[in-house]
Amino acid sequence: MAITAIRDLLGRLKPTAPPDGTVPFAPFEWMIAGRYLRARRREGFISVIAGFSFLGIMLGVATLIIVMAVMNGFRQELLAKILGVNGHIIVQPLSSPLTDYDDIAKKISAVHGVKFVLPLVEGQALASSVSNAGGVLVRGVRAQDLKHIKLVADSLPPGTLDDFDNSDGVLIGRRLAEQLGLRVGDVLTLVSPRGAVTPMGTTPRIKGYPVRGIYEVGMSEYDAVFVFMPLAEAQAYFNHADEATAIEVYLNDPDDVENMRTAITQALQRPVVLVDWRQRNATFFSALEVERNVMFMILTLIVLVAALNIISGLIMLVKDKGQDIAILRTMGASRGTILRVFLITGASIGFLGTLCGVLLGVLVCTNIEDIRQFVSWLTSTELFSPELYFLSTLPADMNFGETFSVVIMALVLSLLATLYPSWRAARLDPVEALRYE
Repeated sequence: MAITAIRDLLGRLKPTAPPDGTVPFAPFEWMIAGRYLRARRREGFISVIAGFSFLGIMLGVATLIIVMAVMNGFRQELLAKILGVNGHIIVQPLSSPLTDYDDIAKKISAVHGVKFVLPLVEGQALASSVSNAGGVLVRGVRAQDLKHIKLVADSLPPGTLDDFDNSDGVLIGRRLAEQLGLRVGDVLTLVSPRGAVTPMGTTPRIKGYPVRGIYEVGMSEYDAVFVFMPLAEAQAYFNHADEATAIEVYLNDPDDVENMRTAITQALQRPVVLVDWRQRNATFFSALEVERNVMFMILTLIVLVAALNIISGLIMLVKDKGQDIAILRTMGASRGTILRVFLITGASIGFLGTLCGVLLGVLVCTNIEDIRQFVSWLTSTELFSPELYFLSTLPADMNFGETFSVVIMALVLSLLATLYPSWRAARLDPVEALRYE
């Protein structure tokens, strides 16, 4: 009777399928990997290493996503401001002044792909008030053309541009108004070195203009430098009677400047110099691209270091679980099973760290400006100063392709980090492991 009971018990304990027929990544492999991930008192150090690996991957992925998003947003915002205020193609005279700027503007406007054309008179001057002074760039434009520059026109109070051409007032940026202590209605004094020619030489031209409006583009370089003046007044002030110093061309597609340069040259049929926005800002955007690539390479090292922590943690886990591995092997577990158990253990750390890093990165990018203001308030310092970074707010533009690349890179590094420890666990000799335990 007792022998029969033992035989029945052994029959129930007998595996229903041979080890070689085990399905890869079977539930019991996940169960063993999960038990290895859970902390125990005598395995606390290994769990600490796993925890640091998880935090390293999470922070590395989050930092990469945040930095790439901020740099993308910084570039996009700067590009939008630059192309929103300045022309995509600048037409400048070569052999004769642009006295026929109206005819040229009509010819360029007829070219397919041109959004609008803006003749202007541009010159440098010294702007001063009772409290301060500073250099500015005066741009003489017509009201009908200025309305096309939405970044300026939309930030002005309604009605500011009404009768702008017939007035002697000017429009200044908010940062310039703050620097000079001016408000709407105050007088801005402009001093130009190119004044009237006298027997004693050229005398500076000094004239005061009432401030008709204060605009805010959101880019400190423009808000602190540009002064918009009626075209006729600028022609008189800079001694350019009935002529324009340049014609700015705004395109429907700013990236199509190469084809548009050819089309505009053919339409004009006169010698001119064409300078596009890429040529004017090539150094600036090249520096941004180099900085972005270098930051990506440096921050990738954080993820790599976290992946190396996975290797060290798994190697220590293999050494600690040598007896368990030997028992599993003697019970019929294949080398592939052991390899997959430790592969799951290490890959789980990488997967969870990457997932939490993406969630943290998205959360920070979504609230980046609020976080900046909170940190500025907390530390009583100005983070992301507009004088240094040109923009008034901290932008963040998450690119799906870049975020996906960061996730894939983190997962691949985490997976590669588990291969050697898993292979070492699979190659462990159960006899040698049990002999020295």
